[in-house]
Amino acid sequence: MPNAQFKVPKGTCDLAGTDVLLRETTLAKIRDVFQSHNARMIDTPVFELQSILKDKYGAESKLIYDLKDQGGEPCALRYHLTVPFARWLAISGTHRIKRFQIGKMYRRVQPAIECGRMRESHQCDFDYAGAFDVMIADIEVLSITAEVFEALELDVTIKINHRLILDGIFDVLDIPHDLIRPISSALDNLHWTSWGKVKEEMAEKGLQEGKADLVRKYVFASEGDRSFLETLKFSQSNESLSKNEEVQKGIDELALLLRYLTAYNIARYIKLDLSLVRGLEYYTGLIYEVVPSRTSLRVDSIAADGRHDSLVGMFSKTNVPCVGISFGIDRILTILKRRKDQPHLSTKVDVYIVAYGGPWLVEEKLSTARMLRKAGISVDSDTKADGKPGKQLDLAELKCATLAVILEEAPDVSDGVRFKVFHMLFETARDARDAEVVDRAAFLEHIRERL
Repeated sequence: MPNAQFKVPKGTCDLAGTDVLLRETTLAKIRDVFQSHNARMIDTPVFELQSILKDKYGAESKLIYDLKDQGGEPCALRYHLTVPFARWLAISGTHRIKRFQIGKMYRRVQPAIECGRMRESHQCDFDYAGAFDVMIADIEVLSITAEVFEALELDVTIKINHRLILDGIFDVLDIPHDLIRPISSALDNLHWTSWGKVKEEMAEKGLQEGKADLVRKYVFASEGDRSFLETLKFSQSNESLSKNEEVQKGIDELALLLRYLTAYNIARYIKLDLSLVRGLEYYTGLIYEVVPSRTSLRVDSIAADGRHDSLVGMFSKTNVPCVGISFGIDRILTILKRRKDQPHLSTKVDVYIVAYGGPWLVEEKLSTARMLRKAGISVDSDTKADGKPGKQLDLAELKCATLAVILEEAPDVSDGVRFKVFHMLFETARDARDAEVVDRAAFLEHIRERL
């Protein structure tokens, strides 16, 4: 049993071997999608001034990790990557960018490792910042979201809503302005708890019981199998909603978005859900969450975000409209690890060097490895100087090497070394005698061709 004194902190974990490889492979696929859209990568500190992070997350502010005062600057670990990005936009004076960032974030949540809910977790963000035509940047972000999960071969549903519609509903119901964000935060819990508990929380926050029932009536209008367009028509045909300017603007924007979704051929992923809230303080327009379509795990949303047009204005006199998506890597990895069709993951090497015949061949092995690595070719070899060739070839197979380079002591060759190349994927016999003899002068070029 490990000594409890040396355990990792609650809500964190060590990763090694195939767990790290799966994470890096997943991140690489996501990064490829981001870069295919000509996005620019940025990085920000893992901790920020407390003043930057405070009052941006509503009821979730209690989950921020505050740090002790260091040198006169009270700091906190970043809660996610969006607020630091807004702060970066303000400081750098950048008014237009397609940006992505990959990094760790920290939340004092009650961890559930089996569901991918961690206190330290990886997050991947993509954002459009700047003024664009209506729904243009928004559809690009949704397209990127679909492309990421297509690359990961995960079936997902992207639930969307619009803050203007939601705020318009609250306005129609004459809910006091100071209760809108607390009520939104309570409603946001509806996806993992019962309506009864949500209603109790609303009452605790000051909402009358009758109005809570009306909120439920409106936000459940999109439940079940009601299609995107049918839900929009419901909102337009409702007399109270149709007269509200915020609701109608939100409906118009969603109707335009539907046309763009169809053009991009990703409408099949989308479900309009009027109960979707996103409890953070700064959302101003389209909001969305991504949930896995088929999984036995109780995993919350695996990606989420929305439009936040006023966040940069909290740090600068000049505002910059933004819309983005955040991918929860640990939750995604939790699903990928459980997939029955998960491919075998192992470290892959281009060339494995097999040397036998004399201890002096160790020097030849080292110089050959150096030459190959300088040419951008990955190399591995046995650490034993006198390893048997059969066992070394077994190791080459274990490492998933593409080629085995065999260095053989050869008195009939001028420099005493014979170079052989053995293709691990195509050859069936594990016998060094079946390898292809290659002249030293042509060796590097031959390796490049075979790879």
